Amino acid sequence: MRIGLLAQRTGVPPRLLRYYEEQDLLHPERADNGYRDYPESAVRLVQQIRGLLDSGLTTEIIRRILPFLDDPSRIHLHPQCLTPDLAALLEAEADRLQERIDCLSRNRDAIHAYLAAVRALRSGPA
Repeated sequence: MRIGLLAQRTGVPPRLLRYYEEQDLLHPERADNGYRDYPESAVRLVQQIRGLLDSGLTTEIIRRILPFLDDPSRIHLHPQCLTPDLAALLEAEADRLQERIDCLSRNRDAIHAYLAAVRALRSGPA
């Protein structure tokens, strides 16, 4: 399938699909006319890449673990894949994600506190 159809089926713009190719995440064939030609399996692969990116993983990490994934909703690393270098990279990524989670939790709590204070003022004595 051509890039336009893959974009339509996945909701990912062609520009991002080309970026995924530049990042060595997608590997389309090339037709005689030079157009990218994606197999049907690219739909699932792009959805998997999007899910991993949305979860906060970097393209570097995704590139290294993508060959070992067997399901778009779970990461199953083959033991041979987890080198000391990759383990350190994943640990740093987990720490970075935890910092984001902590920050988001603080922001959520501040929003709830603000809403509670405003609602208490509105419902207070008139």
